[in-house]
Amino acid sequence: MPKAIAFTINEKKSAVDVEADVPLLSVLRDRLDLTGTKYGCGEGRCGACSVIMDGKLTRSCVTPVAKAEGKRITTIEGLAKDGKLHPLQEAFIKADAMQCAYCTSGMIMAASSLLTRNTRPSREEIVSFMNRNLCRCGVYQRIVEAIEMAASGSAGVSAAKS
Repeated sequence: MPKAIAFTINEKKSAVDVEADVPLLSVLRDRLDLTGTKYGCGEGRCGACSVIMDGKLTRSCVTPVAKAEGKRITTIEGLAKDGKLHPLQEAFIKADAMQCAYCTSGMIMAASSLLTRNTRPSREEIVSFMNRNLCRCGVYQRIVEAIEMAASGSAGVSAAKS
């Protein structure tokens, strides 16, 4: 039976009438038209569906929407502020860290989670943390470089803050 589930998405209060066990990803894409979060594997293994929920990196494809009740969720659409790209988005562009770009939203959300916890991660820490996200095109080196660029503030990019 559908139920009203309320949460804050990208700093805006929202509510949807939906079955509690519907995946958060489906609600984001189909009900709220936030299509930047992608469906990849459907098993929470690839990271394409990554969002930040109450400060925690979350795989939205395996998270029932009921778990979002009362939570603050940030999707890729919520990173840019006042028409200005988030530093990680800028860095991904500057490092040419996307090829097909299907994984990019999830990669950026994961990197945002990492940089929130550790503003100056080592290359090894970046690789270890990002190992949970898959890139079909194999541009991992450029992804790591983009995260390093955002963390260091190089190339006109300031350290990530989400």
